[in-house]
This record gives sequence, structure tokens and C-alpha cells, in this order.
Amino acid sequence: MDDLAGTTSTDFSLSAREIEQFHRDGYIGPFDMYEPAEMEKNLRALRPKLLNTKRAIYGQEKAVSGVTNLANYDRHLDVDFLADHITRPEIAHRVASLLGPDVLCWRTEFFPKYPGDEGTDWHQADNFSNVAGSKHPQIVWPEDSEFGGTITVWSAFTDASVEMGCLQFIPGSHRTMNYDESKVMTYDADSIGKVEKDGVRRGFFGYDYRQLQKDPNWSPDESKAKSMVLKQGQFIVFWSTLMHASHPHAGLTDNMRLGYASRYLPTQVQVYPFSDALQEFGGEASLDKFGCVLVSGEDTYKHNRFVEQTVNGTPFRAAR
Repeated sequence: MDDLAGTTSTDFSLSAREIEQFHRDGYIGPFDMYEPAEMEKNLRALRPKLLNTKRAIYGQEKAVSGVTNLANYDRHLDVDFLADHITRPEIAHRVASLLGPDVLCWRTEFFPKYPGDEGTDWHQADNFSNVAGSKHPQIVWPEDSEFGGTITVWSAFTDASVEMGCLQFIPGSHRTMNYDESKVMTYDADSIGKVEKDGVRRGFFGYDYRQLQKDPNWSPDESKAKSMVLKQGQFIVFWSTLMHASHPHAGLTDNMRLGYASRYLPTQVQVYPFSDALQEFGGEASLDKFGCVLVSGEDTYKHNRFVEQTVNGTPFRAAR
């Protein structure tokens, strides 16, 4: 990667060449965040906190379904390490380089992959109504906007090798949506881990993403796919509209792969404008305690709900 573009060691803004590369390919990275030993220490401290969902904002009974647990969404709102992680300048400066100075984080999710788990199927997300039970858009950009989707920062909390199920991207595929998110997918928990597509075990957490294809006869050109191998503690930045997937975990090691995705938008985008609950992956959870986090700049639009501290009272720190 290019040298850091700023004039001080704490400026992680992208260079003009990196921004051009991002808009061409739909992703940029990987970048270093934590040394592997540091991330391993953080992860060991984090695990017991993740298991305790008493203060998680979606810790309701109906949040658990199949392999998905909505209680593990948005844990940055109750776990201090994650609250700090999503506002780290290494992330915030780079995202602001792409979205402008006023940036919010609206969702975080864990993506574990255990030995033997299927790969994640190819998919794109524009307004995130793809898996929403209500089919309401979860994010709405201004009508005159040239953009859609969200910036996803995928952090490797463990190593993410091909054998352990790292991400796959099709570079340059972010400008054309191959899926219609208004279509309905059928949730089938019994299909998890049992579907093979083109010789690879792939699924989408109980959904068959092919049901959203605009052209039922179309299929991704996997000859152009690139594997995103990340070391523990690195992260990568990509548009959610980029065609992305992951390899299956081959089970060659007993170690799981754990990714943590944080999703960012400029503050003019509306978040959950039509919903008061999450209904996806067979689970359901109220949005009563939800709030966006201002990661950099300011919010002058006032059409989103923000929180300034975690449920534990720890204040979020917007990057400087």
C-alpha cells in the first residue's frame, strides 16, 4: 500500500491514488490495525464479554435462530473494546476519505466460521432489505445520490486464510447490482451446511441468495475472484455492493476464523427509517435501544437517532 498520506503519524487518510483504486476495484486494503499478539490478547479478553449478552441491546429471546444470533449485532453498544475499535483513526480517517468528513457507524456484526463450516454465498447489499423480513430498506440515501450501499470495514480478529474461510471479492463488480433486494428469499435453517453450488459448499445463513437474482440464469464469474487473505489484526475496506463471498472452512485446523464487520455511512443517509425492529435470519429484535454512532465530523441532518455512550456509560470518541 501507499505510504500514509497525512503529515503526521496519526493521519491515516487515503492518498489520491488509493481513493482512485478503491473506486475502480470497490475495495482497498488490507491495512494493519493491531499486531497479531496484541489482537490475540484482545480477543482472549473479549470472548467472555461476548458470551454475556445480558446488556446486549438485542438480547431478547427471539433474537436467536439457526446459526445466527441477532444478540451479537451491534455489540459496540455494550462492549468497550468494540466501541473503541469502530472509532479508531486507522478506520475513521480512511472511511472519511471515501464518504466525506461526517461519518456514522450504523451496524456491526460478527462473522465466525468454524472448522467444517460452509462458505458464504456470493452476494451484494444495496439498501439491506435483502434479508429484512419486512422488506423495508434499512438504509436510504438521498434521491439525487450517485451512491448506494454502505462502506464495510471487515477486521480479522483471527487469521483469515483460504483454508480458514477468508473473504473473496470480484474486483470492479460494485457498480452493477445483480440482485433485486425487493424479492423475497425463503429462510430454511435445515439447509445450512447442506447446499453445494458449482462444487463448493456455500450458503447464506439459511437463505439461498440466488433467489434474489435479477436474471435467474446468471451466475458470478468466479474466474475473476480474488481471495482476501488477512493476518490477525488486519482489516479491509469495501463497498457492500461489491460481489463478495467467503471460502468454506476446510477444517485443516481446529481454530475458527472470526471476522468483525463495522458498517459506515455519511450522515445524510437515513438508517432504519421504516422499521422499529430487526427481522432477519429467522430472528427478531426490537430497535428500541438502537442508535447510530458519530465516528467523525458532525451531524447536521438530524434524521437519525444517535447514542453518545455505550449502555455501560463509556463515551464514544469521534476520530480527530
